[in-house]
This record gives sequence, structure tokens and C-alpha cells, in this order.
Amino acid sequence: MRIAIIVGSTRPHRNARTVADWVFERARGRTDARFELVDIADYGLPLLDEPLSPALGQYKKEHTRRWAEVIKPIDGFVFVTPEYNHSVPAALKNAVDYLYAEWNNKSVGFVSYGTAGGTRAVEAWRLIAAELQMADVRAQVFLPFGTSFDEHMKFTPSDGAAKALDKVFDQVVAWAGALRPLRAG
Repeated sequence: MRIAIIVGSTRPHRNARTVADWVFERARGRTDARFELVDIADYGLPLLDEPLSPALGQYKKEHTRRWAEVIKPIDGFVFVTPEYNHSVPAALKNAVDYLYAEWNNKSVGFVSYGTAGGTRAVEAWRLIAAELQMADVRAQVFLPFGTSFDEHMKFTPSDGAAKALDKVFDQVVAWAGALRPLRAG
């Protein structure tokens, strides 16, 4: 079972990479899946530039084909997402929008951060996940700037956040396994 932790921001001086590194470190101690870190900043995806709908799966651009090759073999995801202006970050939404079938019948959990812990971003992601035929799990991690970051920059996760993250992993792995027959068909 392969679970990707997606770093959901490309912003300079971003918190997403620090949070994702924490998520990945906690995942490394698990034996129920192989966890990997996928940083969207590494793929240089321009604003969606494919001429056809991703639902057709007829990718014309090399960067899209490369991105699809990364996402296709993954069984489940943990999106590390900031909340920007009460919603999802544009860079992560753009990366998600490049593909369609590669997301289908896979589980997704969320680790979010922001002024209100990223709660509004996760609510928006749940709608997006439904359209992509993804199974979003109930467990989630919300990291408010006021309690999880020193001066909005230095990440200081709590024991409660770590316990919540373990539940996210449990559910993402379980649902990824349950959805395996649909991905095989």
C-alpha cells in the first residue's frame, strides 16, 4: 500500500513543507503502508494548460504526464493544506485539477493549518474530493496559527495533533485497502 503525503503550497517561506516533514516523520514509524513525500513545488506545474478535460486522460503536456505517473500508483493521500482566503491554496488545487482518473477510488485525509486551523480549506477539499471519486476520511488534523505555530512561522505540534494524525493515518490506510478492488477493476 502506498500513501503519499502531498505538500500543498509552493509559497516562499511556506509552512506546508515543515508540517509535511512532521507528518512524514510520524508516518515513517508505521508498518501498514509505505509513505512517501510528494512536494508539488518539485513539479513546476504552470496554471492548468492542457487543451482537453483531464477526465479524458489524453494528456498533451510532458509536465502533466510526469505528474500523472507520480499520482497514478498511489493508493491514498494525506494532503497538507494551508487555508488561503477561507479556501484551498491555488497551487494545490491547480495540481489536483491536472488529473482525474489518477485520483479516483483512493482515500484522502487532511492536515490543515491557518488562522482557524484550515477548517474552511478542508470543507472545500471534501467537495472537490467527492467530484474526483475520492473517499475522504473523517479523522483530520487542524493546526491553528495561534496554538500550533510561534509567530505564525515556527511549527510546534501538540501531543493532541500527533494523536489526531495517527487516526488520519489509520483511516487513510484502511480506506485505501477497502477501495483496492475498485482500483483494480
